[in-house]
Amino acid sequence: MSQTIKAAIVGTGFIGPAHLEALRRIPNVEVIALVEVSQELADEKAKVLGIPNAYTFEAMLQQPEIDVVHICTPNFLHYPQAKAVLQAGKHVICEKPLAVKIDEAEDLVALAAEKGLVNAVHFNLRYYPMVRQMKTMREKGDLGEVYSVMGSYLQDWLFLQTDYNWRLEPDKSGDSRAIADIGSHLLDITEYVTGLKITEVMADFSTVHKTRLKPLKAIETYSGDKLEKSDYEEVPINTEDHATVLLRFDNGSKGSITVSQVNAGRKNRLNVEIAGSKSNFEFNSEKPNELWIGKRETANGVLMKDPGLFYPESAALVGFPGGHNEGFPDTSKQMFKEVYAAVREGSQPEKAPYPTFADGLRELIIGERIVESNKKQAWVKI
Repeated sequence: MSQTIKAAIVGTGFIGPAHLEALRRIPNVEVIALVEVSQELADEKAKVLGIPNAYTFEAMLQQPEIDVVHICTPNFLHYPQAKAVLQAGKHVICEKPLAVKIDEAEDLVALAAEKGLVNAVHFNLRYYPMVRQMKTMREKGDLGEVYSVMGSYLQDWLFLQTDYNWRLEPDKSGDSRAIADIGSHLLDITEYVTGLKITEVMADFSTVHKTRLKPLKAIETYSGDKLEKSDYEEVPINTEDHATVLLRFDNGSKGSITVSQVNAGRKNRLNVEIAGSKSNFEFNSEKPNELWIGKRETANGVLMKDPGLFYPESAALVGFPGGHNEGFPDTSKQMFKEVYAAVREGSQPEKAPYPTFADGLRELIIGERIVESNKKQAWVKI
């Protein structure tokens, strides 16, 4: 591996530029290529983003100097693109979900293992320093035995009937939307922090907008473009705007999560509350620099993000001193620092500290069981 690791980014929606911005904050990593569906669009976006080379996907695979590829495209492209990148001998960081079908994800896990290449899924919300601190506190015994988990992930970007995005189309996004999109982050964090495995699920979905008004011209995620009535066509919606899921864990404890993309005023609010035999932890991603710690017999507390107050395992994810707030853009930076340390070594570590393709497969299995449970209106084993 040369001194500078060279990367390519595939896709320029909301998340591609977020990957780019994070990578530019890591020493000895250079994004040298941008990939889009057409050469013309690639050229245009590369110029805007200040990336020296623009390629179509097939052309990018032929560039020997590219070490790592970031896949930031719609869900249905993740599997074929990740597979092609691995076959080209390049390390890969894929947006979630890893694939739309379980057998595709299994294929990727096997191929990545066979090739020995670094593979990661962008479950970046694990990388809020407070999330790592909660996990470490639980490992050190500060939480005690886990009694229950309550989680929610609420957004409002699909609140209006005129809100539209490719994620609403099952052929591009898959059979689940709110659960697959934001629920996967919440479920990943739940297992990551508690160290427990979800063993059974009971789900109930609702679609608030049975039809939506699809723009007849392209708009980008979170862009807030204003259109006229004649600019829309009415289309049926078959994926969930809102979901509630009851959970059973392998230690016998219970939990529940609610996810929604139609909660006015909730912009991007992941909230997780873990009740233990010693303490209660509550974390809210819209206030990411604080952790509420509940007590029965002494005063409750709020731990502020400060490397001097953290366990060393968590302090490693803090980039600035206490009182200097860190947020969403920092999560990708911290995750990529761990992934690129493995890239520098040239292979996937046996116990990767970051979310891998195997973690991506796990979330896909849980998500599919949740969809099955909603259809059957019954408990389903994972």
